[in-house]
Amino acid sequence: MSQSPAYKRILLKLSGEALMGDDSYGINRNTIQQIVGQIKEVVDLGVQVGIVIGGGNIFRGVAPAAAGMDRATADYMGMMATVMNALALKDAMTKAGLIARVQSALTMQQIAEPYVRGKAMQYLEEGKVVIFAAGTGNPFFTTDTAAALRGMEMNVDIMLKATKVDGVYTDDPKKNPDAVRYQTLTFDEAISRNLKVMDATAFALCRDQQLNIKVFSIFKQGALTRVVLGEDEGTLVHC
Repeated sequence: MSQSPAYKRILLKLSGEALMGDDSYGINRNTIQQIVGQIKEVVDLGVQVGIVIGGGNIFRGVAPAAAGMDRATADYMGMMATVMNALALKDAMTKAGLIARVQSALTMQQIAEPYVRGKAMQYLEEGKVVIFAAGTGNPFFTTDTAAALRGMEMNVDIMLKATKVDGVYTDDPKKNPDAVRYQTLTFDEAISRNLKVMDATAFALCRDQQLNIKVFSIFKQGALTRVVLGEDEGTLVHC
């Protein structure tokens, strides 16, 4: 296996739900350690890693728990949930021997740095992992959109969307055993086939700025490394 990465700088989009493992809520310690172990593998290959983390394992602005709430208020609560996840991720990375920095789009100076593009790029070039918290800092936008935005601002080579499924399929593979995984898809094909790759705003941003997306399973051992090495893992959505 070649040890030469296909990408120099990546933006990894992690959902909050990914941190739950098999739990129904919160952060599963074993799961977060497994995810950090995969990230460490690619950092050790010399790849620069930025991460955008969701907050759905704690609170989500469009979740049933937010029913009846003012939407903007609920979204700000969701942003704060992503900061909690970012701190947990940083703690696990520190214990694994990685150097990580949390930058928040909401000002929380006691626990996280404010998001500053130049500083974030400097950290990446120094080999530090940068965890972008609090989404875009604006209500009504998802963390998928934040990932697209940060990916473009950081001039990454590719955005990696980590999910529970190892790619984009013709149908739900859990319900249809005959569903086939797409190796590659164009943005236009994904739209015309109504494949829910990610939030529509984020998807349009990536298409317009020609930022390719790789969808893969973070729970498949070694999958992140195989993606970074350019192997046949997950589904590549491209222009």
